[in-house]
Amino acid sequence: METCVFCRIVKGVSPATIVYSDEKAMAFMDIRPINPGHLLVIPKMHARYLSELEPDIGGYTFKVAMRVSQAVRNSGVKCDGVNIYLADGEAAAQEIPHVHLHVIPRYFGDGLRLRFRSAYGSLPDEKELEKIGERIRIAMS
Repeated sequence: METCVFCRIVKGVSPATIVYSDEKAMAFMDIRPINPGHLLVIPKMHARYLSELEPDIGGYTFKVAMRVSQAVRNSGVKCDGVNIYLADGEAAAQEIPHVHLHVIPRYFGDGLRLRFRSAYGSLPDEKELEKIGERIRIAMS
C-alpha cells in the first residue's frame, strides 16, 4: 500500500531504526516512544485490522514481539516489565492503519497508567454477560 507509512518502511522507502526483519515481520524503534526502548512490531503483509491477517502471520507477529520483549529486557534498557499493546481500530486509538504491536519497556515509577472507566470493578449482570457471549459465539461460527 503506497500511502501506508509502515509499508513504506518495509519497502525501504521511509526511514526507520530497524532491530529485526525477516520475510514475514519487522521490528523497529517507535519515533514517539513512551519509554526508551519502545518498539513496534509489524507484519510485513498490510492489514488494517488484526482480523484481516492470515492467522499464521498474526501468530508469527506475536512470536516476534515475544522475542523482541526479551531482547529489550536483556539490552540494559531500564525495564522492570513489558507491556505489549495493540490498538485495533480508530476507536481503540489506532493511529496508523497497519496492524502493529507496541513493545513498551516499563519500570517502577515511569508514570504510565492505564485508566479504566468508573464502572470498572462493578460486576456485570450474569444474564447480560451470557447474552453478549452468545452473540459473540454466533459471530464466530
